[in-house]
Amino acid sequence: MPYESRWPLSPPYISLPSLLFGTPNAKLSDTQKILLDWTRPETHYFTLHSLREWSKRFAAGLTAAGLQKGDRLMLISGNSLWTPVVVLGTLMVGGIYNSANPAGTARELAYQLKDSEPRFVFAAANCLGPAREAIKSAGLDESCIYVFEDLPSHSATASRTQEDLLTGDGQHWGSFVSPPEVGATFDWEEYTSAEMANHTAILFYSSGTTGLPKGVEVTHYSLVATTMQLIMTQLSDRNITQRRGICVLPMYHGLGLVYYVFVATKARMQTYLMQRYNLENMLSCIDRYKITELLLVPTILVAVAKHPAARRGKYDLSSVRKVVAGAAPIGMEVTTQFEELWSGRLKVRQAWGICWNETESAGPSSISVGELVPGATARLILEDGTEELRPGAPGELWIRGPNVMKRYWRKPKETAETKTSDGWLKTGDIAYRDDNGRWYIVDRKKELIKVRGAQVAPAELEALLEHPQIVDAAVIGVKTSSGDEDPRAYVVPRKVDVITEQEVVDFVASKVSKIKRLTGGVVFLPAIPKNASGKILRKILREQVTKDQLARSNTHLNPRL
Repeated sequence: MPYESRWPLSPPYISLPSLLFGTPNAKLSDTQKILLDWTRPETHYFTLHSLREWSKRFAAGLTAAGLQKGDRLMLISGNSLWTPVVVLGTLMVGGIYNSANPAGTARELAYQLKDSEPRFVFAAANCLGPAREAIKSAGLDESCIYVFEDLPSHSATASRTQEDLLTGDGQHWGSFVSPPEVGATFDWEEYTSAEMANHTAILFYSSGTTGLPKGVEVTHYSLVATTMQLIMTQLSDRNITQRRGICVLPMYHGLGLVYYVFVATKARMQTYLMQRYNLENMLSCIDRYKITELLLVPTILVAVAKHPAARRGKYDLSSVRKVVAGAAPIGMEVTTQFEELWSGRLKVRQAWGICWNETESAGPSSISVGELVPGATARLILEDGTEELRPGAPGELWIRGPNVMKRYWRKPKETAETKTSDGWLKTGDIAYRDDNGRWYIVDRKKELIKVRGAQVAPAELEALLEHPQIVDAAVIGVKTSSGDEDPRAYVVPRKVDVITEQEVVDFVASKVSKIKRLTGGVVFLPAIPKNASGKILRKILREQVTKDQLARSNTHLNPRL
């Protein structure tokens, strides 16, 4: 029996630009700033009108350059005020936007380039070296690359000249931006049917924690649905009249891009953009511009909770009214410590994919990720394929709804393994549902540790963070000679030599049942490997275990090693 959201949703068949701006020539506000550079908000900003017009100018330039419907454009860059222009302009001409990690190596970029085969590649100045090497390795035409940087104007409402665009690094992306009068006449295609609205809009590449990265195709329809869902559940709080957000999440990642390019724009929320995450700068921005809401990943939330400047009250954070943490599970102890900064006046809401805590009825702090968003349906499936219906009993979470991905790019086999013919997406997440319809993410299906027949969730043991001498932690299962697994903790200590391995083992033993104890030991690390959204890269830890075991085996065979 599928569980359905208590809120219905019927997204319209329209394009994303139409959702955000209405028609290409609708009258829009040119006075209210909606996206601002946090360091220069008086001069570097977009209004709703100027964002649309610059996007149209870019779209007209792409059309003149020969970009066809379905062609890909890849951006390799950190956050920029101009990222939304590239995204929206690409969508306006029917292109497919594809972002890449600006910290990616040439080898990683080459894989994505070969897979997506973009018509044009924009790369920030600090990414040009790896990007050019990757383009050459992928066998693409090297003339496809363009330098991506802020256009040389003092305001997002200013014009530019060809002379401004001269650069010693090569072709400049600004050469695609048409004059204002040309952009003003550009009309994007309106989508009026399911077939048109299911045109792929964006390729988001997965983190690659379970095999090679895959391009996740999301359509205009699914992104329209996602935008509507999040506005209905996250931006409907009538107690916040003037919303101000801060984008500290990377826009090359799906969470940051969807929320701050689509959701915030549609909601007309004033957003201060940070080019890169820096904790002190983020706290300063909250203080200076009286930010009302935060969307964070666990690593940032933990950093704020433990930062001395935040705990000493160096910055005034009282303007914040709402905090949502997404992308990965977070322990109750950490959220409680974070909430202490507001003396309990603020509660952290966790979120996951199709589950978001609605603002006004979420109740006290909880590790729950909330209820199903409008229009979503879910099931819990056991290993034998049967459906789990008991409240509190875990199973693999399958989801279906208007915001589910279309497919994996050029990977029909992987798509068939992940998405059923009738639209159910097998998330690989282990979850359960309580009596009140609230959902809890326990762990990843492939990350559960099997200890003498029992399943142990690493996330439960990672509550190690409540120990005052532990900054971060991750737990994996280590294979034993009997084929069983022992839980092993990787720990980042607050200070070296202040806490011992045995103290960590004893601390966990005092909190959990015998079968969940750290029988695989404890390893201290300077940092836990994570991706940009804060998810623990357990694959890297497992690979290290394999290397260590192989080294010990070789030493045993040849004592002189």
